[in-house]
Amino acid sequence: MLQRIFAAAAVAFAVFVPGAPGTANAQAYPSKTVTVVVPLAAGAGMDVLARLYADKLQAKLGKPVVIENKPGAALMLAAASVAAAPPDGHTLVISTGTPMAINPVLYKKVNYDAQKDFAPISFYAKAPFILVVNPELPVKTVPELIKYAKDSATPVTFASLGTGTPLHLAGEYMKQRYGLSMTHVPYRNTGQALADLVAGHVKISFAEAGATLPLIREGKLRVLAVTSSQRLPNLPDVPTFAEAAADPEFELVSWHMLFAPAATPRDIVQRLNRDMNEIMSDPDMQKKISDIGLMPVGAPSLEQTQKFLASDREKWGSLLQKLGLQGTVE
Repeated sequence: MLQRIFAAAAVAFAVFVPGAPGTANAQAYPSKTVTVVVPLAAGAGMDVLARLYADKLQAKLGKPVVIENKPGAALMLAAASVAAAPPDGHTLVISTGTPMAINPVLYKKVNYDAQKDFAPISFYAKAPFILVVNPELPVKTVPELIKYAKDSATPVTFASLGTGTPLHLAGEYMKQRYGLSMTHVPYRNTGQALADLVAGHVKISFAEAGATLPLIREGKLRVLAVTSSQRLPNLPDVPTFAEAAADPEFELVSWHMLFAPAATPRDIVQRLNRDMNEIMSDPDMQKKISDIGLMPVGAPSLEQTQKFLASDREKWGSLLQKLGLQGTVE
């Protein structure tokens, strides 16, 4: 009899111990304001989208959801701050492939462990790149560009936002994949890179769709392909690389994902995943994602998200090692 009493008491104690597994965490969550840390300045596409879904998440959680912008250190400042935050679901961070897949290989020292310090919550958007060229270049398709680059007496120049950035690595990925002769020309910002591309000082570039759409519509740039496995909703006539180059394995994208500190209780992570999937699956929200130049990805499960993360880290890490860029940035 005493054993049964003690056993029952132990079960009851476990239910009410803070942080114990089970539904108690989710039922008590959230108990205060939830902060979503954005690694870019206010007004960036990521920030705009975060503010849109923060309002909807606030309605589901019943507590304020606020956005805190923390740009800096190649998007790593935000990640490092949330890695060290209390793992109770009240501090979350939006991240991309740069701090979670590229920088841990590129930099000699990173103040967090991208694989061990975070629990992914919601994978809600891909950020594909588009391949644009100066209209004077005598190519209108990817196969024509590949042939032009192989036949050219001098390497084809391609612009990016700096060594080790996703747009630089996209150019290197294409260069290696198709055996092309290309020279990288780094720029400090998107405006400078696109201005030189329009002026013909560089020949081609991978770029973000949102930044280039006006130039494409004005005929100042020609777009050849998109790097995602599906066409962009706001560029429906532009083929994917898989289509344009008959290369079904070609996909190279950045992405937007919401993370919590790794030790956040599983039931809180699952609740946030469920709530975010419902929010981001709404057709109106998906249209807003597309309007920003991103690609909605539906409602992947936590397991599917983990699998995608592992694959993306392998792809970027392998490319950086092949290029000899591993640990080259202080």
